[in-house]
Amino acid sequence: MQNGVVHIAYSRFLGYCKGEDGRLKIVEEEAKIVREIYDLFLSGKTIRYIADKLTSDSIPTPSGKKKWSVSTVRSILSNEKYKGDALLQKTYTVDYLNKIVRKNDGEVRQYLVENSHDPIIEPSVFDEVQEKLAKHCANRARLRCKSPLANTIVCAECGDYYGHKVWHNQNNTKRYDVWYCNHRYDKAYNCKTPYLRETELKSAFITAMQRAGHPEAEYSDELWRSMVKSATVSQNRSITFLFPDQTEISVQLGK
Repeated sequence: MQNGVVHIAYSRFLGYCKGEDGRLKIVEEEAKIVREIYDLFLSGKTIRYIADKLTSDSIPTPSGKKKWSVSTVRSILSNEKYKGDALLQKTYTVDYLNKIVRKNDGEVRQYLVENSHDPIIEPSVFDEVQEKLAKHCANRARLRCKSPLANTIVCAECGDYYGHKVWHNQNNTKRYDVWYCNHRYDKAYNCKTPYLRETELKSAFITAMQRAGHPEAEYSDELWRSMVKSATVSQNRSITFLFPDQTEISVQLGK
């Protein structure tokens, strides 16, 4: 990494393959899809719309699945490699024996290799997309320090984040931490994805961890921060967790 050598899981990465010189080489057929995603987003289309369009067009996801999720589209829109740079060691392996991979939030050094390969998206266009993404969560920095769940729970309908609220029972004797889409009561979107209690989210996370091969997992804020890249909530109360190694696991909640 110190020498600027970029290693990528090409089988799960759209738009590039490994060239003969060991550098990223553009796969033009796939690059067209990446450019379409950026063009649609900048034209005003929501991330949900883009995901549905790719699915209806029968375009396979980077991992070969038929159905696109908003988290996959958002990941493509925010990946610096598409503008020709490479941020190395976004994740790190905690346990090589059990292959536990976590997000790197400063635990180990990262390396930014600028102009490491040919870009699919012009840097100016990429930066414009990042500005637009940032506007969707203007309070991101403030929320992040309050809850590990902030900026990770994604609405499957509009692609925006879930926000935190505190509800009380009629007698005001109990309080409930709940999360729902920031556009749930917005007339422009009026998303129909459900509100969820925080206890449900945490329980679903542990179920996903167990299915991912960690039967002894117990909830902690630190574990959520290190393992959850996104948790996408659908109308049917299904939550799809995206982990740092790109594994996706869906957990169906009860009614």
